[in-house]
Amino acid sequence: MNSTWFRRYTAPAGNGLRLVCFPHAGGSATAYKALAHALPADLDVVSVQYPGRQDRFGEAPFTDLERLVDAVSGELAGALAADPGRPYALFGHSMGALVAYETARRLDRAGLPAPRRLFLSGRGTPDNPSGAHYRYYGDADVLADVRGLSGTDQTLLDNPEILEMVLPALRADYRAVGTYAWSGGGPLSVPVTALVGDRDPVVTVAEARAWREHTTGGFALEVFPGGHFYLDDQPERIAAAVTGGLLAPAAAP
Repeated sequence: MNSTWFRRYTAPAGNGLRLVCFPHAGGSATAYKALAHALPADLDVVSVQYPGRQDRFGEAPFTDLERLVDAVSGELAGALAADPGRPYALFGHSMGALVAYETARRLDRAGLPAPRRLFLSGRGTPDNPSGAHYRYYGDADVLADVRGLSGTDQTLLDNPEILEMVLPALRADYRAVGTYAWSGGGPLSVPVTALVGDRDPVVTVAEARAWREHTTGGFALEVFPGGHFYLDDQPERIAAAVTGGLLAPAAAP
């Protein structure tokens, strides 16, 4: 996984399953640093670093989710070829859940090994049009939405220098989500765990449960206390859900 796209925050012990984590809109690979430390040491936890943030700040961020998926799935395909037979799973939160889902579909269409499981957090199903309004957002609306979700240290958004650094990625990601359109197709055979906060203003528990219709494999729903960024405050509980999901049988109940 020697690529500008991937970051590790722990040193894996052995050749265990690789968990690839996709950040939320405006987020960076460090969003999964706490979760990486909470997961068992034998897992190889890899976080995706989208262009346009942190050490990739000089690169233009993607404004089209399909192009982003094409790029990251190509990187993953190369990693699978370089390490054949190694099991892997995908975890995505919010926008990252859509990227993880579409990446799994790309790899499936390419005839590549499927992930052991998909963990899709804080996002409704791809046929749910709840993200369509994002395409109309100007900068003020994007910032108001981010403040309302409480996923970023609010004092950072009040710092003009920091705001100048983070706003291009936020703007691009919101456009990517707002212009995303599901292309249809049958369900995946990959088992899915949907995760959601019980007070999430973006996705309800019922909407998270609807991911069941997008897989013929096993399905689990994990509900946690909290809002859209419920996972920031309880990495140990998220790690337990991930570990349990990886140990669950692949067959549908």
